[in-house]
Order: sequence, then C-alpha cells, then structure tokens
Amino acid sequence: MTTRQEVNPVFGWMTFLLIAIAGLFYVKWFPYYNRAFVAAETHSIGQSILMGKASGPPAPSLDAALGYAFAYGKAIWQAMVLGLLLGSAVQALIPPNWVARVLGRTGFGSVAAGGLLSIPGMMCTCCAAPVVVGLRERQASPGAAIAFWLGNTVLNPAALVFMGFVLGWNWTGLRLLLGVLMVFGLGYLANRLASPQEIAAAEAQLAAFKETEPDTGPFLRWMQILWRMTLRLVPEYIVLILLLGAARAWLFPQIGPEIDNSLFWIVAFAVAGMIFVIPTAGEVPIIQAMLSLGMGVGPAGALLMTLPPISAPSLAMLARSFRPVTLALVTVCVVGFGVAAGLLAVWLKF
Repeated sequence: MTTRQEVNPVFGWMTFLLIAIAGLFYVKWFPYYNRAFVAAETHSIGQSILMGKASGPPAPSLDAALGYAFAYGKAIWQAMVLGLLLGSAVQALIPPNWVARVLGRTGFGSVAAGGLLSIPGMMCTCCAAPVVVGLRERQASPGAAIAFWLGNTVLNPAALVFMGFVLGWNWTGLRLLLGVLMVFGLGYLANRLASPQEIAAAEAQLAAFKETEPDTGPFLRWMQILWRMTLRLVPEYIVLILLLGAARAWLFPQIGPEIDNSLFWIVAFAVAGMIFVIPTAGEVPIIQAMLSLGMGVGPAGALLMTLPPISAPSLAMLARSFRPVTLALVTVCVVGFGVAAGLLAVWLKF
C-alpha cells in the first residue's frame, strides 16, 4: 500500500521562501542596488541592447539574430532559471489551497494582492512568465495572475529609480501613474471576463486536484514539474528571441528627428514595443539612446509603457494559462496605454 507523502507546510514554505529571497537578492536586489548609484552618478545604466551606439538596429540576418540572443540571454539567464525554479516550486512546495485562497477570488482583492506581490520580483516579462504559469496551475484568478505578471515590470522599483536618474523624474511619474492603472485595471478587467461557469469549473478543478494529489514526494514532484515546464517553455522562447533579434530593423527603423511626435509614429512604436522583448529595465537605455538621436518624446513615451510589460515570447509562454480573449485584451490595452503615454509626453512637453 502506497503511503502518500505530503510536504510539511512549514518546511515547504521555508524552502520556497529561501529560494525566493536568496535568488532575488543575488539576481535582482543587490545588483540593482549597486546600479542605482551608477545611474545617479553617470545618468546612464549602459548601452541600448537594441542597437548599441548605432542610429538603428542591424539589418535582418543570422548574425543579428544570434547577436541579440546572446546579449539578451547573458542579461536574463539567471532570472529565467530563478523564474522556472519559483514557478515549479509554487506547485510542489506550497500547500495546494494557499494560492487559490489568496489569489483565487475574482474580486479586486486578489488583483491587489497579485500586483503587490509582484513588486519585489522585479523580473522581466519572460522571466516572470513561469511563475505566472505556476500560479495559474494553483488556481490563481486570471486577474491576479495578470496583475502579478505586469507588475513585475511596470511597477519595478529599480527601473523607476533608474528612469528618474537617467531620463528624468517626469518620466518616472508618467510610468508610475499609468503603470498603476495598467496593472490593477487590466487585472480587474481580466477577472470581469470570467463567466460564472468558468468560476465554478475552477473551483471544481481545485477540489479534484486536492483529492488526487500525486503520491510522489514533494521534492521529486518539484523536479518533475520543473523539467516539464522547462521543456514546454524554453524551446519556443529561444526560437522567438532569435526571430525578434533578426527582425529588429523591421520593428525599429533608423532613428532620428524624422521619428517625430505624429500619431502614426506613436502608434507604430507602441505596437513594436509590445512585440519586442528586452531584459529588465532595458527600456531605459533604449529610450535614452533614441532621444539623443533626436526622436520625438511621443514615440519614446509609447515605448516606456509597451517595451517592458509584455512581448511576443511571453505571450506565447502564457498561451496555455489564459483564454485567448484575456491575452488579446491585455495586448490591445497595453498598446493603448503606450499611445496614451506618448500623447501625454507630447502634451506635457517632456
């Protein structure tokens, strides 16, 4: 007779928190703390990963794809490993009903909790995606998971500080104002899309899940989930990074004064920013470089709100975790926030 091996809740929590705190300290908190002093002193946090010192990205080619994939991978690989570890640990080490109890309701409370829990993470959109997958597997509501996903990038306190020292505190204020509306507003809208039938089905699935918890030990289950998540998420992620690296010149043309504050360019850069993928706070040197080349503040404002929160790779990674209509809503609204930011930057004479 097989004895069911349940993880001790205290031991599971201690292990999860140790991974989260130690991992975030090593990958995010300590490096960003040091970089804040560099930003304050030099008013820069490095070159634009999009195009370096050039006035535009390289022409589409295999070299362009590999070059961007290497630079991007070097910047985010540690955070991606941490995201996979946390996304699988959420499912194996934390009591099954905890996530559903805190983040599973469809009211604004779960959305607020998801958004607030995201702030210490400070991950890029793709590195946060595995954690979102884990939360959804544990029956977090769509709105809470969306708020957690978007909050990691848009409400990233380190990025806000870098932005203030490098671009100016008016840009930080614009990002914070629209970011709060984006994170909590889109989370609330995502929950409103859930029908009563879907809510009832989610509750039934949670009950069935608790009754059929696997007999394997928690740490073996953790490794199994980690392996499955890695095989499912990483290959498509790598392919899309390569494609976007090669297509940079199509998404972002030669930058100069001709990229002005017209509505056409604001919308175009809002869409391009939504599609493209960058590491954490990568939007700051990208916008700094483009402004120095004479680009208008309108397209820069659009990139401020669309480069960080979502991308084609992160949308693909979460395609099985949300209904298509939910991801479509997020995509359209993120572009809308980008257009609004661009128009506000022009109107406020940034």
